[in-house]
Amino acid sequence: MNATDTTEFFGQEKISKILFKLAPPVMFAQLIQALYNIVDSLFVGKYSDSGLTALSIIYPIQLLMIALAVGTGVGINTVMAAKLGIGNKKEADEYAGVGTPLAIVLWLLFAGICWLIMPGYARMSTNSVTVINDVIVYGRIVCIFSFGLFLESVWTKVIQANGDMKTPMIAQVIGAVTNIIIDPLLIFGMFGLPEMGIGGAAIATVAGQIVAAIIVWKKGFRKSPSKKLYPQYIKKIFQMGLPNILMQSAYTFYILGLNLILATFSDQAVTTLGLYYKWQTFFFIPLGAMQTCIVPVISFNYAAKSIDRCKKTLFTSVAFGWVLMAIGTLCFETIPAQMLHVFTKDALVIEIGRIGFRFIGVGFIPMVTSLIFPVFFQAVGYSFKSSALTVIRTVFLFVPLGYLFSRFGLNLFWLTFPVTEIITSIVGYVFYRQFIKNFE
Repeated sequence: MNATDTTEFFGQEKISKILFKLAPPVMFAQLIQALYNIVDSLFVGKYSDSGLTALSIIYPIQLLMIALAVGTGVGINTVMAAKLGIGNKKEADEYAGVGTPLAIVLWLLFAGICWLIMPGYARMSTNSVTVINDVIVYGRIVCIFSFGLFLESVWTKVIQANGDMKTPMIAQVIGAVTNIIIDPLLIFGMFGLPEMGIGGAAIATVAGQIVAAIIVWKKGFRKSPSKKLYPQYIKKIFQMGLPNILMQSAYTFYILGLNLILATFSDQAVTTLGLYYKWQTFFFIPLGAMQTCIVPVISFNYAAKSIDRCKKTLFTSVAFGWVLMAIGTLCFETIPAQMLHVFTKDALVIEIGRIGFRFIGVGFIPMVTSLIFPVFFQAVGYSFKSSALTVIRTVFLFVPLGYLFSRFGLNLFWLTFPVTEIITSIVGYVFYRQFIKNFE
């Protein structure tokens, strides 16, 4: 899509048509991602209960890795969309050119730190020797070989900034299928391959990431600009991407905090939370697609001083999110036990989740605005408001409320989720009204 086409598409096309065009490829790609996350846990759960618990424990670290990789890509995507919005394709490509070296440096830093801290992190999370060993094996593999994730995240966002959602979708689909195929072969040692257990699941994960990176490389890679531009460009990238990085990495710390709270009840309670996040990945596909698609649209129109289109984009994405998230609410309220049976036969996990899932499902509708408001503020460059909403949700609400409700028993602990989303949505709306008053 050239600069003229981008201007006509983002600046003039009906908002609902833009989202209907951009969202389906993203949703399909995320659907495949969700399926392979679920399949990954399904195979590991059938191999061993300790492996399933280990996946729940390592999940916050994976979220932190994804936050750094994707958040950096979002920063590049946001700056590029703004530059394209004013017709400056040359500078947009220069920002894209900074992305590859930046991704490599971030991967090296993250991999080295995770290798060192993984044993201590595992021992902090559980007393089970078997689970500790599984956490170390899986965690070190997915972190050390995460270069595919970092590169694919940056190249994907470069491609999406130019309006191409199809190529990233194809990459993620093929990467996910690679993971799904390799998973059982290495976990169980099929067709003469070694039986590697949870280590095989980790290898399958990084293999899928590398395959996806190879596919988006040709369209996403840009030549590096002059080295003297790096400081100011990197500063701008992180200025735009920091809210997303904080939002995603804050998940790491609040899930870790919730894991530690639940560990005071039982390992099964920790496993239940991990299984919720596996299903969450699947049911949050519409919301994740809206978050991905509205950033370039809002950023483009804000740079073009079209505030009404920014407002319409927000309202339309929220409406779509509400309608589609209602499906998740229905499933969590009506068939929680059946959802848990997919992964485990542990009666205690199923009983804990049967109650917990119903509490959590109540929060799905307010979660739409809770998560879209920060993305809106990120897209218009109000990084403080975006970051503030993330911090309020994850630092001041999730873990403190989790601790408070846990004092009244495990069942009431799950109230943490709907209460957090409702409060965050209210604060987000207040911030939005303050923002709109500047243009009235």
